[in-house]
Amino acid sequence: MAQTKSFEENLEIAKDVLDKLSSSDVSLDDSMKLYKDGLKHLNTASKMLEKAKLDFEELSNNNE
Repeated sequence: MAQTKSFEENLEIAKDVLDKLSSSDVSLDDSMKLYKDGLKHLNTASKMLEKAKLDFEELSNNNE
């Protein structure tokens, strides 16, 4: 079973992908694969951030 990456790890992977995409020696096919992989990690990080926001709001509402 694959280990779930943290929010920070997902952002770091997406940043690495962006760095690779900025390289002029990446083929179109590789660029598309990198783009899809980077987008996957950004979406995962976004979902994690949204969940953390909802958890925080719930905790805040319970303490009022």
